[in-house]
Amino acid sequence: MISRIYRLFIELTNGRWTSNLLKKFAGSKASRFIVPSFAKVYQINVQEIEKALNEYPTLHDFFIRKLKEGSRQIDPDDLSIASPVDAVIEDVGNISSEKMIKVKGKIYSISEMLGNNGSLSKYVDGTYMIFYLSPSHYHRIHSPVTGKITNQWTLGNKSYPVNTLGLKYGKAPLSKNFRKITEIEHTSGMMALVKVGAMFVNSIETIHNKDYLIKGEEIAYFSFGSTVVLLFEKDSVEILPSIKPPFHIKVGEKIGYLKKACE
Repeated sequence: MISRIYRLFIELTNGRWTSNLLKKFAGSKASRFIVPSFAKVYQINVQEIEKALNEYPTLHDFFIRKLKEGSRQIDPDDLSIASPVDAVIEDVGNISSEKMIKVKGKIYSISEMLGNNGSLSKYVDGTYMIFYLSPSHYHRIHSPVTGKITNQWTLGNKSYPVNTLGLKYGKAPLSKNFRKITEIEHTSGMMALVKVGAMFVNSIETIHNKDYLIKGEEIAYFSFGSTVVLLFEKDSVEILPSIKPPFHIKVGEKIGYLKKACE
């Protein structure tokens, strides 16, 4: 019953017109007047952002804000995996041999999430991690490893909420929402970085223009709330046992190690 009510509410507020209205307002000059209250309500650390609040011409500009240099330190260990985002790690687990993951009691198909059978097989029996970004978070995405981009593609149309309620009651948002997928070959094997759009806004802007990434390098940004899913090949990584969801993390902090490279 809760699931049906939740889905009905989202369907009514996630149409083309409501999405366009939100986008239009967030990008308008009028929205600049709510930037201070937005920062206060979401308890954003204004000491680390690149500009003063009154220097952001729109709410959208504030939402995709950059941070002052040095605000995030990238773990220096060559074998470590760094968090790609400021977020809450909502789940960590194994990808089943049936190509499924279980998040908040809901089963998700990795096949549907990736929409690419050529890439699917390498992640069977591997590891997944889910990072949720609330409106309060810094919304730029950084590379978790050093490696070569081997493939990129885009899937989906509408986007539904990806917070705890969305994951529990929504209609498979991780595998149906608008999403951009980047596959990276690193020293231990392959990984997929799945950037998932959130309610109302599908904007995921890719800003790198080369096929090789350095760990910690900025690669993209979200508009509004969103989620990142990391998929790793079997036996390629070791996630830190101290990460017990929900786990708050920042860009650059260590989340694990490249396992094969350690052996």
